[in-house]
Amino acid sequence: MSWTLSGFEGKVALVTGAGRMRSIGRPIAVELARAGCQVVLTGTGRDPSMYPDDEKAAGWRDIDSVADEVRAHGVTAVPLVSDVSDEEAVHQLAEQIVERFGRIDIVVNNAGAARGDDRVPVTDLDPVLWRKVIDVNLTGSFLVSAEMGRRMIESGNGGSIVNISSIAGKRLGPNTAAYAASKAGLQALTACMAQEIAAHGVRVNAICPGIIDTSRMDDIGREAVWEQMIKAMIPLGRAGTGDDIAATVMYLCSDQGAWVTGQAWNVDGGTVVQH
Repeated sequence: MSWTLSGFEGKVALVTGAGRMRSIGRPIAVELARAGCQVVLTGTGRDPSMYPDDEKAAGWRDIDSVADEVRAHGVTAVPLVSDVSDEEAVHQLAEQIVERFGRIDIVVNNAGAARGDDRVPVTDLDPVLWRKVIDVNLTGSFLVSAEMGRRMIESGNGGSIVNISSIAGKRLGPNTAAYAASKAGLQALTACMAQEIAAHGVRVNAICPGIIDTSRMDDIGREAVWEQMIKAMIPLGRAGTGDDIAATVMYLCSDQGAWVTGQAWNVDGGTVVQH
Protein backbone atom coordinates (compact mmCIF):
# COMPACT_ATOMS: atom_id res chain seq x y z
CA MET A 1 0.00 0.00 0.00
CA SER A 2 1.28 3.47 -0.92
CA TRP A 3 1.01 6.18 1.72
CA THR A 4 1.29 9.02 -0.79
CA LEU A 5 -1.84 11.12 -0.40
CA SER A 6 -4.18 10.62 -3.34
CA GLY A 7 -7.67 11.44 -4.57
CA PHE A 8 -7.20 15.06 -5.66
CA GLU A 9 -6.61 14.90 -9.40
CA GLY A 10 -9.27 16.83 -11.34
CA LYS A 11 -11.31 17.74 -8.27
CA VAL A 12 -12.63 21.23 -7.57
CA ALA A 13 -11.76 22.90 -4.27
CA LEU A 14 -13.01 26.09 -2.66
CA VAL A 15 -10.82 27.90 -0.11
CA THR A 16 -12.36 30.92 1.59
CA GLY A 17 -10.25 33.65 3.15
CA ALA A 18 -7.30 32.81 0.90
CA GLY A 19 -5.81 36.22 0.10
CA ARG A 20 -3.21 37.02 2.76
CA MET A 21 0.50 36.51 2.13
CA ARG A 22 1.43 35.17 5.58
CA SER A 23 -1.62 33.07 6.28
CA ILE A 24 -3.29 29.71 6.56
CA GLY A 25 -5.45 30.01 3.44
CA ARG A 26 -2.62 30.61 0.98
CA PRO A 27 -0.66 27.38 1.65
CA ILE A 28 -3.89 25.37 1.70
CA ALA A 29 -4.80 26.65 -1.76
CA VAL A 30 -1.30 26.03 -3.10
CA GLU A 31 -1.10 22.49 -1.72
CA LEU A 32 -4.49 21.59 -3.18
CA ALA A 33 -3.25 22.87 -6.53
CA ARG A 34 -0.01 20.95 -6.23
CA ALA A 35 -2.07 17.79 -5.72
CA GLY A 36 -4.09 18.43 -8.89
CA CYS A 37 -7.20 20.33 -7.78
CA GLN A 38 -8.80 23.20 -9.63
CA VAL A 39 -9.05 25.92 -6.99
CA VAL A 40 -11.58 28.68 -6.34
CA LEU A 41 -10.26 31.34 -3.96
CA THR A 42 -12.32 33.90 -2.12
CA GLY A 43 -11.40 37.02 -0.22
CA THR A 44 -13.13 40.16 0.97
CA GLY A 45 -11.53 42.51 -1.51
CA ARG A 46 -9.33 44.22 1.08
CA ASP A 47 -8.32 47.83 0.55
CA PRO A 48 -4.60 47.69 -0.43
CA SER A 49 -3.93 50.64 1.87
CA MET A 50 -4.69 48.31 4.79
CA TYR A 51 -2.23 45.59 3.75
CA PRO A 52 0.64 44.81 6.16
CA ASP A 53 3.95 46.44 5.24
CA ASP A 54 5.47 43.23 3.90
CA GLU A 55 2.52 42.73 1.53
CA LYS A 56 2.87 46.31 0.30
CA ALA A 57 6.61 45.85 -0.23
CA ALA A 58 6.02 42.65 -2.18
CA GLY A 59 3.38 44.23 -4.44
CA TRP A 60 0.89 41.73 -3.09
CA ARG A 61 -2.48 41.51 -4.87
CA ASP A 62 -4.51 39.48 -2.38
CA ILE A 63 -6.35 36.52 -3.95
CA ASP A 64 -4.96 37.39 -7.38
CA SER A 65 -1.41 36.75 -6.14
CA VAL A 66 -2.45 33.41 -4.65
CA ALA A 67 -4.26 32.55 -7.89
CA ASP A 68 -0.99 33.05 -9.78
CA GLU A 69 0.73 30.59 -7.43
CA VAL A 70 -2.08 28.09 -7.96
CA ARG A 71 -1.83 28.38 -11.76
CA ALA A 72 1.91 27.73 -11.59
CA HIS A 73 0.99 24.13 -10.77
CA GLY A 74 -0.84 23.72 -14.07
CA VAL A 75 -4.38 23.92 -12.74
CA THR A 76 -7.17 26.47 -12.99
CA ALA A 77 -7.52 29.18 -10.37
CA VAL A 78 -10.62 31.34 -10.03
CA PRO A 79 -10.25 34.28 -7.59
CA LEU A 80 -13.59 35.71 -6.49
CA VAL A 81 -14.39 38.51 -4.06
CA SER A 82 -17.21 37.25 -1.85
CA ASP A 83 -18.72 37.82 1.58
CA VAL A 84 -19.26 34.49 3.31
CA SER A 85 -21.63 36.07 5.83
CA ASP A 86 -24.04 37.12 3.05
CA GLU A 87 -26.52 34.39 2.10
CA GLU A 88 -27.09 35.64 -1.44
CA ALA A 89 -23.37 36.12 -2.05
CA VAL A 90 -22.72 32.52 -0.99
CA HIS A 91 -25.50 31.28 -3.27
CA GLN A 92 -24.01 33.19 -6.19
CA LEU A 93 -20.58 31.78 -5.36
CA ALA A 94 -21.96 28.24 -5.56
CA GLU A 95 -23.70 29.04 -8.83
CA GLN A 96 -20.46 30.37 -10.33
CA ILE A 97 -18.50 27.29 -9.26
CA VAL A 98 -21.04 24.83 -10.65
CA GLU A 99 -21.42 26.83 -13.87
CA ARG A 100 -17.66 26.90 -14.37
CA PHE A 101 -16.71 23.39 -13.28
CA GLY A 102 -19.93 21.40 -12.95
CA ARG A 103 -18.98 20.17 -9.49
CA ILE A 104 -17.53 21.01 -6.07
CA ASP A 105 -15.56 18.37 -4.19
CA ILE A 106 -13.62 20.08 -1.41
CA VAL A 107 -14.53 23.07 0.74
CA VAL A 108 -12.16 24.70 3.23
CA ASN A 109 -13.93 27.25 5.40
CA ASN A 110 -10.96 29.41 6.32
CA ALA A 111 -12.45 32.93 6.25
CA GLY A 112 -12.33 34.48 9.70
CA ALA A 113 -12.82 37.77 11.46
CA ALA A 114 -9.58 39.56 12.29
CA ARG A 115 -8.39 39.99 15.88
CA GLY A 116 -9.76 43.26 17.13
CA ASP A 117 -11.69 45.18 19.74
CA ASP A 118 -13.84 42.15 20.60
CA ARG A 119 -11.08 40.88 22.93
CA VAL A 120 -12.66 42.37 26.07
CA PRO A 121 -14.85 41.10 28.94
CA VAL A 122 -18.42 40.22 27.98
CA THR A 123 -19.73 43.10 30.08
CA ASP A 124 -17.74 45.51 27.89
CA LEU A 125 -18.32 43.81 24.56
CA ASP A 126 -20.09 45.86 21.90
CA PRO A 127 -22.94 43.75 20.42
CA VAL A 128 -21.93 45.01 16.98
CA LEU A 129 -18.50 43.39 17.38
CA TRP A 130 -20.09 40.20 18.76
CA ARG A 131 -22.30 39.91 15.70
CA LYS A 132 -19.42 40.60 13.30
CA VAL A 133 -17.30 37.79 14.73
CA ILE A 134 -20.20 35.33 14.87
CA ASP A 135 -21.41 36.30 11.38
CA VAL A 136 -18.05 35.64 9.72
CA ASN A 137 -16.65 32.75 11.75
CA LEU A 138 -19.80 30.74 12.41
CA THR A 139 -22.64 31.91 10.19
CA GLY A 140 -20.29 32.23 7.22
CA SER A 141 -19.10 28.66 7.61
CA PHE A 142 -22.71 27.51 8.05
CA LEU A 143 -23.84 29.26 4.86
CA VAL A 144 -20.95 27.95 2.79
CA SER A 145 -21.22 24.42 4.20
CA ALA A 146 -24.97 24.26 3.65
CA GLU A 147 -24.84 25.62 0.10
CA MET A 148 -21.85 23.55 -1.04
CA GLY A 149 -23.01 20.51 0.91
CA ARG A 150 -26.26 20.51 -1.06
CA ARG A 151 -24.28 20.56 -4.30
CA MET A 152 -22.12 17.67 -3.12
CA ILE A 153 -25.17 15.61 -2.22
CA GLU A 154 -26.83 16.35 -5.56
CA SER A 155 -23.70 15.34 -7.48
CA GLY A 156 -23.47 11.92 -5.85
CA ASN A 157 -19.67 12.23 -5.88
CA GLY A 158 -19.21 12.67 -2.14
CA GLY A 159 -16.83 15.33 -0.89
CA SER A 160 -14.95 16.81 2.03
CA ILE A 161 -15.62 19.94 4.07
CA VAL A 162 -12.91 21.19 6.44
CA ASN A 163 -13.69 23.99 8.88
CA ILE A 164 -10.72 25.97 10.19
CA SER A 165 -11.66 26.41 13.82
CA SER A 166 -9.32 27.17 16.75
CA ILE A 167 -8.18 25.79 20.06
CA ALA A 168 -9.86 28.91 21.46
CA GLY A 169 -13.12 27.02 21.04
CA LYS A 170 -11.80 24.48 23.57
CA ARG A 171 -9.72 26.65 25.91
CA LEU A 172 -12.57 29.17 26.36
CA GLY A 173 -10.34 31.85 27.82
CA PRO A 174 -11.40 35.17 29.35
CA ASN A 175 -11.77 38.18 27.05
CA THR A 176 -12.34 35.93 24.03
CA ALA A 177 -16.09 35.32 24.31
CA ALA A 178 -17.09 36.23 20.77
CA TYR A 179 -14.20 34.41 19.13
CA ALA A 180 -14.32 31.38 21.43
CA ALA A 181 -18.10 31.07 21.06
CA SER A 182 -17.83 31.26 17.29
CA LYS A 183 -15.22 28.51 17.21
CA ALA A 184 -16.96 26.27 19.75
CA GLY A 185 -20.08 26.69 17.63
CA LEU A 186 -18.11 25.80 14.52
CA GLN A 187 -16.98 22.58 16.14
CA ALA A 188 -20.62 21.78 17.00
CA LEU A 189 -21.67 22.57 13.42
CA THR A 190 -18.95 20.22 12.20
CA ALA A 191 -20.06 17.33 14.41
CA CYS A 192 -23.77 17.71 13.63
CA MET A 193 -23.34 18.09 9.88
CA ALA A 194 -20.92 15.17 9.67
CA GLN A 195 -23.57 12.81 11.00
CA GLU A 196 -26.28 14.24 8.77
CA ILE A 197 -24.57 13.81 5.41
CA ALA A 198 -22.18 10.90 5.93
CA ALA A 199 -24.54 8.58 4.06
CA HIS A 200 -23.92 10.69 0.95
CA GLY A 201 -20.18 10.17 1.18
CA VAL A 202 -19.54 13.74 2.34
CA ARG A 203 -17.15 14.12 5.26
CA VAL A 204 -17.02 17.14 7.57
CA ASN A 205 -14.12 17.82 9.90
CA ALA A 206 -12.61 20.75 11.79
CA ILE A 207 -9.01 21.70 12.42
CA CYS A 208 -8.24 23.65 15.59
CA PRO A 209 -4.98 25.53 15.08
CA GLY A 210 -2.99 26.88 17.97
CA ILE A 211 -0.59 29.82 17.65
CA ILE A 212 0.17 30.15 13.95
CA ASP A 213 2.76 32.68 12.77
CA THR A 214 0.67 34.75 10.38
CA SER A 215 0.06 38.45 9.81
CA ARG A 216 -3.02 38.20 12.03
CA MET A 217 -0.68 37.80 15.00
CA ASP A 218 1.40 40.90 14.26
CA ASP A 219 -0.38 42.96 16.91
CA ILE A 220 1.18 40.76 19.61
CA GLY A 221 4.69 41.71 18.55
CA ARG A 222 7.71 39.51 17.93
CA GLU A 223 11.15 38.97 19.45
CA ALA A 224 11.15 38.71 23.28
CA VAL A 225 7.37 38.94 23.78
CA TRP A 226 6.73 36.39 21.06
CA GLU A 227 9.41 33.98 22.27
CA GLN A 228 8.15 34.18 25.85
CA MET A 229 4.61 33.34 24.73
CA ILE A 230 5.82 30.40 22.64
CA LYS A 231 7.89 29.03 25.52
CA ALA A 232 5.02 29.36 27.97
CA MET A 233 2.29 27.87 25.79
CA ILE A 234 3.70 25.39 23.25
CA PRO A 235 5.37 22.18 24.45
CA LEU A 236 6.96 21.56 21.03
CA GLY A 237 8.67 24.92 21.33
CA ARG A 238 7.72 26.69 18.13
CA ALA A 239 4.78 28.50 16.59
CA GLY A 240 2.91 26.73 13.85
CA THR A 241 2.92 27.72 10.21
CA GLY A 242 0.28 27.76 7.54
CA ASP A 243 2.01 24.72 6.06
CA ASP A 244 1.33 22.77 9.27
CA ILE A 245 -2.39 23.39 8.85
CA ALA A 246 -2.32 22.76 5.10
CA ALA A 247 -0.77 19.34 5.68
CA THR A 248 -3.65 18.34 7.94
CA VAL A 249 -6.20 19.67 5.45
CA MET A 250 -4.61 17.56 2.73
CA TYR A 251 -4.88 14.40 4.80
CA LEU A 252 -8.50 15.02 5.72
CA CYS A 253 -9.44 15.60 2.07
CA SER A 254 -7.45 12.66 0.70
CA ASP A 255 -8.41 9.08 -0.04
CA GLN A 256 -6.24 8.09 2.90
CA GLY A 257 -8.42 10.20 5.23
CA ALA A 258 -11.65 8.73 3.92
CA TRP A 259 -12.66 7.15 7.24
CA VAL A 260 -12.39 10.36 9.27
CA THR A 261 -15.45 12.54 9.79
CA GLY A 262 -17.02 14.59 12.57
CA GLN A 263 -13.67 15.35 14.22
CA ALA A 264 -12.10 18.55 15.59
CA TRP A 265 -8.35 17.97 15.54
CA ASN A 266 -5.96 20.15 17.54
CA VAL A 267 -2.92 21.16 15.48
CA ASP A 268 -1.11 23.27 18.03
CA GLY A 269 2.24 21.86 19.11
CA GLY A 270 0.68 20.32 22.20
CA THR A 271 -0.90 23.48 23.64
CA VAL A 272 -4.29 21.81 24.19
CA VAL A 273 -4.73 18.10 24.85
CA GLN A 274 -8.50 18.15 25.43
CA HIS A 275 -10.59 16.68 22.64
